Amino acid sequence: MSSTEVQWKRNQFVPENRTEEGRASNEIESYVRQIRRKFFKHKLAVWGLVTTLLLLIIGLFAPWLVPYSPNEVTNAFGAPPSFAHWLGTDQVGRDVLSRLIYGTRVSLFIGFTTVAIYVTFGTFVGMLAGYYGKWIDMILMRLTDIFLSFPYMMVVLVIISMLGANVSTIMIVLALFKWPTIAMLVRGSLLSLKSLDYVRAGIALGYSTPRILLRHILPNALGPIIVNATFGIAGTILSEAGLSFLGMGVKSPQASLGNMLHDAQSLTVLTEQQWLWMPAGLIILLTVLAINFVGDGLRDALNTRQS
Repeated sequence: MSSTEVQWKRNQFVPENRTEEGRASNEIESYVRQIRRKFFKHKLAVWGLVTTLLLLIIGLFAPWLVPYSPNEVTNAFGAPPSFAHWLGTDQVGRDVLSRLIYGTRVSLFIGFTTVAIYVTFGTFVGMLAGYYGKWIDMILMRLTDIFLSFPYMMVVLVIISMLGANVSTIMIVLALFKWPTIAMLVRGSLLSLKSLDYVRAGIALGYSTPRILLRHILPNALGPIIVNATFGIAGTILSEAGLSFLGMGVKSPQASLGNMLHDAQSLTVLTEQQWLWMPAGLIILLTVLAINFVGDGLRDALNTRQS
């Protein structure tokens, strides 16, 4: 018996569903490889990814990397950089490098956690509005319009001043006014996806609504969500830094990149003690640039219409 006949007989005993599952798995792997190849061709995106991962590692292992406790007061008040204190000390005598590492940790935690909260909620709202439509869509979209009509920063400042400035309040308030963008994005994707044949086939076969939404529709709408979330992390870090700089964010003695700038507002510090504000400003710039470059790379890699 020839090898061709043997292969033909083997194919006769392969279940059809197994063949379809294997084909689908191969298509997914090919798509992932294509995205990875496009992303790693983007040099700035690769640099941004490496830089972001490095900052995350530094924040994660902050307790073991800092030379001093971030709140430890030494005898050196406003001392310039030296071998004992690589980035000097602030006016209270705290080590600037230690506070910078912990401040990076806090700012990254606020950025990633806030985005996780509002992306989850916004995706849920957008899926409900886009899939069910009719009066559910009308109510949810009018609610979204109401939140989008608020003067964002003014309302955030008022709410934080009423509830008190701390990490939890900042994350909740920022997430409260950022979910509408995700909701509208997801709704628009569902309006185009739910009319496709595979979604109608799932409905005809009696699949449950959560299964259709989570297994068949959401994976095809993940691209825009991931890109928007990436840029949202950078925006949230800037928002936290701005609030802390205005004295409405993370309060001292807890360190954050924003309140390190807040503590260095005087003209004397700006002109004569640059080590108190320049490192925090550079880390904010570096972090936001790196995350935005990652977002640019993901946007180009996930754009299926791009050759």
